[in-house]
Amino acid sequence: QVQLVESGGGLVQAGGSLRLSCAASGLTFSSIAVGWFRQAPGKEREWVAVMSKSGTSTLYRNSVKGRFTISRDNAKNTVLLQMNSLQPEDTAVYYCAADRTGVVATGPSAYDYWGQGTQVTVSS
Repeated sequence: QVQLVESGGGLVQAGGSLRLSCAASGLTFSSIAVGWFRQAPGKEREWVAVMSKSGTSTLYRNSVKGRFTISRDNAKNTVLLQMNSLQPEDTAVYYCAADRTGVVATGPSAYDYWGQGTQVTVSS
């Protein structure tokens, strides 16, 4: 049974930082691409950062470039999202996702497994 479990969300003031973590189990972690997505109330789910199975290929949404960093530790079956200089518009539920093809993809439909999400709230 595949499980993705996010943690690290919370309430932070604008300009602050949070680090999200996603622990994966039930799959061969080194063979999957991983992604972070977010969904704000009343909006569609959007991709934030994605990484290939090897970690050599990454993509960032323009609005988070230079502020967010995705990383993975294949030995610990974990993917991280370091978020700095947070802004109120970053407020959303953040989801971790896994793609069995192993290549980077930004469309939610490409991902096979999803976590339950973790709330990030940035106050102004």
